[in-house]
Amino acid sequence: MKILVTGANGQVGFCLTQLLAKTAWDYKALTRKELDITDLNAVQEIVNNYTPNIIINAAAYTAVDKAEAEVAAANAINCIGAGYLAQAANDIGAAIFHISTDYVFAGDALEPYSETDAVAPQGVYGESKLRGEEIVAANNPHHIILRTAWVFCEHGNNFVKTMIRLGLDREQLGVVADQMGAPTYAGDIANSLMILVNKYAGENLLQWGVYHYSGFPQASWYEFAQEIFAEANAQNIYEKSVPNLKPIATADYPTPAKRPANSRLNCGKIQQIFGVELSDWKQALKNIKAYK
Repeated sequence: MKILVTGANGQVGFCLTQLLAKTAWDYKALTRKELDITDLNAVQEIVNNYTPNIIINAAAYTAVDKAEAEVAAANAINCIGAGYLAQAANDIGAAIFHISTDYVFAGDALEPYSETDAVAPQGVYGESKLRGEEIVAANNPHHIILRTAWVFCEHGNNFVKTMIRLGLDREQLGVVADQMGAPTYAGDIANSLMILVNKYAGENLLQWGVYHYSGFPQASWYEFAQEIFAEANAQNIYEKSVPNLKPIATADYPTPAKRPANSRLNCGKIQQIFGVELSDWKQALKNIKAYK
């Protein structure tokens, strides 16, 4: 089994590379500097020379607010580049695993979104990711599209690190309390992908399509922040007391891109078909000193 990972310096790519390093598999994990997936010639050269069995595309443009102004950049990476990888994989008979997002939905549903619910992205980022899903599926029938949300880990930039940093010099923080989702530890996303890789390696077959994977329990950003500072307090990572948290409304914190009120994903499909357990994000916070 030969595995090519793109976006190796991102949160999921980093965690995935760590897991692959513990296996006997032949793998190549490339950062954006090592492979610009928007360069068709570079993609074809790498894929044709390495001939992977699976490409795991963890490369993405994730600057949600900047995407409103940087439309071409978001589409180049999230859509065009993803399509190049899917086509290159298909040309050599390889499968592609592609990571997507809850932002493909409108975010106004009352229940968690399932894979078959109607998509309706509300901004450039979500639209670019949806188009990426579509082109991946169109260019390679052997695809897994894994939608996730609220990703964090010890590596890279994320909400946990932002909260810890802000807590160093602020006595009070306002955190949005009317957006619901599920924090998802990138290491658990990587582990879920490894479960699928193992199954494909053993059977050379998967039930292809779109799957949802996120954390449990579901929470608001405010509740997520409460857990972050509770763990920070328990482990004494601040010399002073942790900041007081104030719940605020989305309207009190305007951003260039519209945020979904409901980012909750129904993950029953991946649990039922592959036996994948949901991300235990509270357990991941036990290592909170590593997030500083």
